[in-house]
Amino acid sequence: MILRPHQQRAVELMQLHKLGQMVMPTGAGKTPTMSFDCMRQFESETPQTIVIVAPRILLAEQLCSEFLEFITNASVMHVHSGETHHFSTTKPQEIVDWWVNTRGHKLIFTTYNSLERLQQSRIKVDTIYFDEAHNSVKRNFFPATEYFSQEADRCYFFTATPKHSLAVGKPGMNDVDVYGQVICNVPAPELVQGGYILPPKVIAKQLPMVKSGKIPADRDCENLIETLDECGKGKVLICAKATKQISALMSETDFIQQLQDRGFSYLYITAKTGAIIDGKKVNREVFFETLSAWGKDDSKKFVVLHHSILSEGINVSGLEGVIFMRSMDYIGISQTIGRVIRMHHNDAARIRSGELVPGDVNNYTKSFGLVVVPVFNKVGISTHQKIQAVVDTIFQQGQPAISVVRK
Repeated sequence: MILRPHQQRAVELMQLHKLGQMVMPTGAGKTPTMSFDCMRQFESETPQTIVIVAPRILLAEQLCSEFLEFITNASVMHVHSGETHHFSTTKPQEIVDWWVNTRGHKLIFTTYNSLERLQQSRIKVDTIYFDEAHNSVKRNFFPATEYFSQEADRCYFFTATPKHSLAVGKPGMNDVDVYGQVICNVPAPELVQGGYILPPKVIAKQLPMVKSGKIPADRDCENLIETLDECGKGKVLICAKATKQISALMSETDFIQQLQDRGFSYLYITAKTGAIIDGKKVNREVFFETLSAWGKDDSKKFVVLHHSILSEGINVSGLEGVIFMRSMDYIGISQTIGRVIRMHHNDAARIRSGELVPGDVNNYTKSFGLVVVPVFNKVGISTHQKIQAVVDTIFQQGQPAISVVRK
């Protein structure tokens, strides 16, 4: 594993601090940083237990596969309700039995939902990584977070979007007793100049006002197709307001036919409908394998619709633009923009070979991540302003977009 300079810096800081926050923009490579630190810990002759916490089962499984690309000297357990070919349980006694009876180094992948089960087992944890750590401040997740912050020998909170609290009784990552100090803060402009991520470009798409305030499905269809035509991108993420909006687009309009006429395939995924590819229901593994393959295929055009499943941490390569159909908080905006600022695979290869100068975005195949915000006269202007403010904070000022709970 070859680390980038900012990843190397992060790993070295983790050697100096046993507790702290690792603030790294989406696309900075938090997983390789964790994996490399984990490999170092597994060089010890004393068996180590290392825990990785993720917000979703899907992400826990993705992290597992990415860790195991480099780590071959550890036994693996999952503590969540999802399906995996590794040993998996949410029962505290079974966790204890596995831990006691398994020799050597141990890797445990869990979710914030199931972290309390791990806490109830009272096994000894040497190192714990909280991925997308802004989730840990939720009321039902915080007790287990606080426990492992105190009980684990080493504890690190990774996020691109810290969440602070100014409200009495509500947890926030500004609680240094639990979260420690920010020990690593990687500025996004450094990553752009280094040729690791792209700058986003925010465009307000002016649309006609709707009298009732409610946008019917056929208007949604018309707006989306017009936007797709104008932006000229072949791989687009669409953030819908709700599952109902996606279902209405599919069943009450000619959206599918309009896409097909333009050579687009379509995918969507929600908790209610499951994963769909061109009208066919598939399991999530097939969905993400297809998404990954299409992302790398320069000739393939597709749109992928979702409500929230793809926002956080899920690695989707090749997306060129995102269309917001709803407002979000700072964390949702930052995470969603992070889906479309990945480098084009050809650009990354040309930078590695020395053919392309890092940061010379004008000569990239893909020079920016497109962010389109529909604006209905005054309605939607605040969303556009909020997204632009997040982009300015992260990519101009080089600071994380911190979400603050005030009441």
